[in-house]
Amino acid sequence: METAYAIQDAAIARYPGVLAGWKVGGVPESLQKALGVHRVAGPVFDRALWRADGVTPMRIEAIVGGFAAVEAEFVARIGAIDPNQLNWTIEATSESVDAMFVGVEIAGSPLSELNDLGPTAIVSDFGNHAGLLVGPEMRAWRNRMFDVEVETRINGVRVGTGGAANLCGGPLESVRFLLEHCARRGRPLEEGMLVSTGAVTGVHRIEIGNTSVCVFGGIAEIHCQIVEAEPTDI
Repeated sequence: METAYAIQDAAIARYPGVLAGWKVGGVPESLQKALGVHRVAGPVFDRALWRADGVTPMRIEAIVGGFAAVEAEFVARIGAIDPNQLNWTIEATSESVDAMFVGVEIAGSPLSELNDLGPTAIVSDFGNHAGLLVGPEMRAWRNRMFDVEVETRINGVRVGTGGAANLCGGPLESVRFLLEHCARRGRPLEEGMLVSTGAVTGVHRIEIGNTSVCVFGGIAEIHCQIVEAEPTDI
């Protein structure tokens, strides 16, 4: 895992974008003891960060022959924190979050088999992250987050349901993990950064030409249309 994050750090240094936040993903229970972690992290860059109004379908690029998936997630925004703090409780973590949004992470990689290779390969490839759609803010989130029912559909077919309880420890545990992880790696979170806290209905693979909708009950629907990625020079 240390080698995987060293590769990730080297890639971040070469990537032409501003670090706007992080995604957090889970590690299969069968591998947690061997790897010494229950979650992994990957960078979110400003050039792959979009605001979704909950109405307009978002055109999302996917690489031909690669991996692409949609993940309904809760997205936390970090407030003012002590960058030198290395240990965090859930209570302190809750206070560190100044807003919570609904959103969709776009998982993506040029390598179609990335997820099959396991968490270390995923970490080395930006956490299998390709973009983040941030939807409407969830008001009074501390009191209602675990009551929000979430559903994901692809091409009109329901492929997953769930909510915050589907994440072991909940979304705040993902933020707590990340606060400690980033501080200990010399990349402390900064005020205004976003944290995509993990898939609450599952990781749903999607193909070019498909459409998806992630429904956050009583809050918003986030629609995506998957299109072929244009070549780039990066």
